[in-house]
Amino acid sequence: MALLYWEQGNYQQAEPLLQRALAIYEKVLGKEHPDVATSLNNLAGLYFTQGNYQQAEPLLQRALAISEKVLGKEHPDVANSLSGLAALYQAQGNYQQAEPLFQRSLAISEKVLGKEHSNVAASLNNLAGLYFTQGNYQQAEPLLQRSLAIKEKVLGKEHPDVATSLNNLATLYWAQGNVTRAIDFTQRGLEVEENNLALIFAVGSEQRKQDYVRTFAGTTYSTISLSLQEAGNHPIAAQLALTTVLRRKGLVLDAVADNAQILRSQLANKPEIKKIFDEWLNVLQQQSNLVYGEQRTQTPDKYKATFEQLEAQRQRLEGAISAQSAEFRNEIQPVELAAIQAHIPKDTALVEIVQYRPFNAKANKPNERWGKQRYAAAVLHSVGEPKWVDLGEAAVIDQSIIDTRAALTNRTLLKPAQELARKLDKQVMAPIRPLLGNVRHILLSPDGQLTLFPFEALRDEQGQYLIQRYTVSYLTSGRDLLRFQLPAKSRFEPVVLADIDYEQQQTTGEKPKLTNVRGSQKRRSAELASLKFEPLPYTKEEAAVIQKVLPNVKLLLGKQATETAVKQLHAPSILHLATHGFFISDQEQNFNPSFPEFGQPQPKALQIENPLLRSGLALAGINKRNRTSADNDDGVLTALEVTGLDLRGTQLVVLSACETGAGDIKVGEGVYGLRRALVIAGSSSQVLSFWALGDEETKDLMVKYYQKLKAGKGRHEALREAQLEFLNTPGYEHPYFWASFTPSGDWTPLRLK
Repeated sequence: MALLYWEQGNYQQAEPLLQRALAIYEKVLGKEHPDVATSLNNLAGLYFTQGNYQQAEPLLQRALAISEKVLGKEHPDVANSLSGLAALYQAQGNYQQAEPLFQRSLAISEKVLGKEHSNVAASLNNLAGLYFTQGNYQQAEPLLQRSLAIKEKVLGKEHPDVATSLNNLATLYWAQGNVTRAIDFTQRGLEVEENNLALIFAVGSEQRKQDYVRTFAGTTYSTISLSLQEAGNHPIAAQLALTTVLRRKGLVLDAVADNAQILRSQLANKPEIKKIFDEWLNVLQQQSNLVYGEQRTQTPDKYKATFEQLEAQRQRLEGAISAQSAEFRNEIQPVELAAIQAHIPKDTALVEIVQYRPFNAKANKPNERWGKQRYAAAVLHSVGEPKWVDLGEAAVIDQSIIDTRAALTNRTLLKPAQELARKLDKQVMAPIRPLLGNVRHILLSPDGQLTLFPFEALRDEQGQYLIQRYTVSYLTSGRDLLRFQLPAKSRFEPVVLADIDYEQQQTTGEKPKLTNVRGSQKRRSAELASLKFEPLPYTKEEAAVIQKVLPNVKLLLGKQATETAVKQLHAPSILHLATHGFFISDQEQNFNPSFPEFGQPQPKALQIENPLLRSGLALAGINKRNRTSADNDDGVLTALEVTGLDLRGTQLVVLSACETGAGDIKVGEGVYGLRRALVIAGSSSQVLSFWALGDEETKDLMVKYYQKLKAGKGRHEALREAQLEFLNTPGYEHPYFWASFTPSGDWTPLRLK
């Protein structure tokens, strides 16, 4: 079980199992048994993989001593121990000690197992790696070629170990300057990895998918590096890199969304599937209710135990959903660049931004092969080859993003915001702009901190905001273009929730306090159970205007705007929620005024790792106190619960609230927050906000937006035109007023009929 977790990249779960296995063997079999040596090797291997060489070395030496004493000096287990110890010495730069151990390991394996055994292939690969590290490419190449031939014959051409050999040969040829062969072997290795990714992604929870996809980051980064270094002479490298990114970026989100939607389509015909799905929805609700209801009524230890039990149950059910949906999934064809390109309109360009670590194939020391994180971008038009450009060091750009975002949210300081927006434009968009040509529409797939920034607010060399030159549509990856071609049908009329009664029942005759900002008013507190929300007076007017634009709209106002009402919706054509939104960051939840003095750290047991539980919307009754996990409608709709909504066929979700675009960032997977949840639920496009905006200003912007949608404008172009009207209105020039809301997903006009 530990080795399975290890292969999936889940090292935290693997380690205690390996330690427990070792303890059992030592107790039952004695401390000098071959199985003890195997356990020592496994545990050492895990530490080695994580770079913990000091912990690994004594375990490897002890395993070798046991194997030699009990099994003799020419046993396969001895060869394994020798190889592990040699790899450790190599990683530490001690090549003289490593080489004889690798050679002895190879000799034992060939003698005892024969010359065409997978262990022999592994030994050949390891010895070749040592020679490569020393720059002895001529000695390394025949060993790698022989290792590859054995693996393909014994294990089959699609085995993960075959991909390892192909990738190693690609690196060797790249270091020698033979880029054509490097590209060929890279392509072959990537194809094997894609086959295995598809197999693994058919099962397992979202967390396991996240862990597993991270194990492929190295080949993604090296392929991008190869493209950036060789694109001028080898355009096929640029194609290969972009194809790899389009296949892998946002892959976990796609898999989870597909699983949920495929299974949902079977609920009416398969009672056993409906049982699993209902159980999953129930666990989502229990987790959310626990966090926002019982967190402060239980001891931290009891709360933690209950939460972990629910978390384990959720992951088990997600695994079952993956397995069940695999039965109904059509055979998935690999994503090809030409298929994406065919769906890019003529006046449009796809801009795929990635965060990566540059790879240096010629570096002698393994720890010098990988550079610091950087950003790069690929631009793809409807015709022609993709073009790559490096944007710079991620840490520098990230700091600019943080500074600029802070300035954009301060509406009193226009000039500093403009200057910072110009600086960030130089870093990010200026290198990209020459590759755009005359396009008017950008399909933008950002990565890292850039996923939390409205590009429309950047300022170019002429002092124009990006929104004045382009319509920007945000995507998880360019692969979204394929999904947009098969839209599901809406099943019900548009639904608007507004003028929400957060108290639901008044305990005194006092008039509710009003607020002019659509966000949590208790921002300095991260106590999840005590968020406080005030009435929003302008949302009633917002709903009334939308009703005039969309006469068939269903309004849920006041006490009707409940969590239960939202969960009972089935694919409304439009879902509009005018309310408070919130996201509690890791930093905010580290301090909680209820323990035991204000500003003291919150108990670790009460900190919530899942960002989908720290992001949500306020609905009717949220301000009621003494909620429990048995209360099925607590007024809090978390992003985790949103993943379970039935929105397959919903053309547009507008969260007319604050900070609904916020969340935790996972490089290569986007933002873990409400947008991700809405995609999993099945919605085809979303409008969300990055920061708190005034209640009246939000209403005015939304009124303009819906009027333009009614006029037949595209879902994203309509928002752009509404924002430009704000920009050109005296007093609203600051990006604070118009840049908060961003559109994502399908940009085409709504099918209002």
